[in-house]
Amino acid sequence: MSTASEVVRGFYRAAQAGDGGAILALLHPEFRARTAPGMPCGAGGAFEGPEETLVRVWGAVFAAYDTAPYAESWHETADGLVVVTGSYRGVSRGSGRAYEAEFAHLWRVTDGRISWLHQYTDTARWHEALAATA
Repeated sequence: MSTASEVVRGFYRAAQAGDGGAILALLHPEFRARTAPGMPCGAGGAFEGPEETLVRVWGAVFAAYDTAPYAESWHETADGLVVVTGSYRGVSRGSGRAYEAEFAHLWRVTDGRISWLHQYTDTARWHEALAATA
C-alpha cells in the first residue's frame, strides 16, 4: 500500500508530464479542491469532482501556460495531511513570458486516492506572465 506522500508524488509526476489521464486516475471520486482566489483563467475558487477540477483548473491553466509544479519540501502529519511547498515554473503561451510562483499545497488521501487539495500560490506572478511585454 502506498503512503499518502507517495500518492501525492504521483500527482506531481503526472502534472509535469501534462498527463490529464494520470491525474484523473489519482483522484478520488469525491475529490474537492480549493484553489487560490485570483488565479487566472477562472481557475481560482472551490471545485467539486475530478472532472470539473481537471477541466476548470488544470485544463484551463495548461491551455494558457506551459507550466508545472515542482515540489521542494514535503511534510506528512500524523493524521495523514500532506503539506508540499515548492514553485510553479513555466511560460505563458500567449506572451512567451517566463514565470515562477511559489506554492503551498495541502493534500488529503482517502482509500489510496487524492480526495482534497487546498492550494496557495502567488497569483500576481501568474498574471504578470500573461501580460504582453511593452
